[in-house]
Amino acid sequence: MKKFVRLSLSVLPIVSACNWCQQKEMKGKDDRPNIVIIYMDDLGYGDISANGFSSIKTPNIDRLATGGVCFENGYSTSATCTPSRYGLLTGGYPWRDKDVKILPGTAPLLIQLDQKTLPAMLRKEGYYTGIVGKWHLGLGAGNVNWIETITPGPNEVGFDYSFIMAATQDRVPTVFIENGDVVGVDSNDPIEVDYNKNFKGDPTGRDNPELLKMKWHHGHNCSIINGISRIGYMHGGKSARWVDEDMADTFLDQAQQYVKTHKDERFFLYYAMQQPHVPRTPHPRFVGKSGLGPRGDVILEADWCIGEFLKTLEKEGLMENTLIVFTSDNGPVLNDGYYDDAVEKLGDHKPGGPFRGGKYSLFEAGTHVPFIVYWKDKIQPVKSQALVSQVDLFSSLSAFVGSDLRGPDSQALMDVFLGKSDRGRASLIIEAGGRTAIRKGDWVMIPPHYGAEVNKNVNIELGNSGDYQLYNLKEDIGQQNNLADKNKETLKDMIKTFKNIRGN
Repeated sequence: MKKFVRLSLSVLPIVSACNWCQQKEMKGKDDRPNIVIIYMDDLGYGDISANGFSSIKTPNIDRLATGGVCFENGYSTSATCTPSRYGLLTGGYPWRDKDVKILPGTAPLLIQLDQKTLPAMLRKEGYYTGIVGKWHLGLGAGNVNWIETITPGPNEVGFDYSFIMAATQDRVPTVFIENGDVVGVDSNDPIEVDYNKNFKGDPTGRDNPELLKMKWHHGHNCSIINGISRIGYMHGGKSARWVDEDMADTFLDQAQQYVKTHKDERFFLYYAMQQPHVPRTPHPRFVGKSGLGPRGDVILEADWCIGEFLKTLEKEGLMENTLIVFTSDNGPVLNDGYYDDAVEKLGDHKPGGPFRGGKYSLFEAGTHVPFIVYWKDKIQPVKSQALVSQVDLFSSLSAFVGSDLRGPDSQALMDVFLGKSDRGRASLIIEAGGRTAIRKGDWVMIPPHYGAEVNKNVNIELGNSGDYQLYNLKEDIGQQNNLADKNKETLKDMIKTFKNIRGN
């Protein structure tokens, strides 16, 4: 893979007195650590061995979990990717905006240019801000010309540096974009993208299965790139197309270079990894290593990448001064569009851990995800029972670095994230495909939602029912016993809290 030109605009840290979390030992903003968020894609609570349900060994992730605060009640805001990423970066519940849903690769930028974001807040506080990996929050204003600089995008909502893929690995366009420019594009071979109709003469997974190295199961039968059919149609841009098996290495290299380039200033890095989202295309080094097929192999690959990234922090002398958050955008899914043996080779592995459901679901496995905060020698290792959400990272990190900005639904819980308190949220709204539910204390209430009970394509229970559902997770973590009829006062209280927050 070529070494791409990296643009970096140095922003010196602002030096002034501040007080974060009332910790007197912090002398000023020069004492603040670097901040890294490692964001996985479709990784379940049970997919890391530190959580005790995994037949896959993830020693590097476990190092973070056993050396930091490992949350047993950590949540994403949504059971799907675009809404969760929106909640993480804006500190707002995604269901408040009807446009926040899974986006095609041609969608315009979802975040408004005047909207408060986590990277913009950190940049204002003297951090150099960067994203490497999956974006999936839209680009441009629609009708993107892929051979010109694409704007607005990550760089216009707070990131000084960006090296991304536009949407997901299974969607076109299959290209990397650095600071708004498609990497390696040839103006004589312009990129065309359409999500409605194919380009004349181009093969598709639907019509040309003989050209595929990975058979599609549902929804992934459009343009064929690297022997894999995608969602949507793409023509041209052959010199810019990524090699799927090299994607993890490419993003790792970019993340490492980002750290090395900005090691002498305060930096924030949003390292948005693509694993284990489909198509699962492990580098040949990892093929067959897990025994669970490509899904298990890419989890091992991701764990290795994290280990290599941590080595870079250590080599550059940054480990003791870098706060790391590790989590996932939503829960697990096995067959999510391709036949790749994820179901057939599952064995006794439990991607969702003890929870019911998975990606797309209002049941716990949809949003109850791995959630770890690590800061070497600054955080005492603990397994925390506190209820926390990714939406809280905005306000918590804002208070931590001395900013007075807060996200609209984000709570400042930095003492909880640092393991100094176990008083987390009182309640949390979760979302899946526009449908919402509430967790409060040990209880989860899912209001009536009409529609299919099971997503038959992925074989996951969605949590839909014509009746109220009420579960006590302390006594019934697998959500098998609906107590709505037996605990009417609790149900009434949950409905009231839900409506006060939800607004209807």
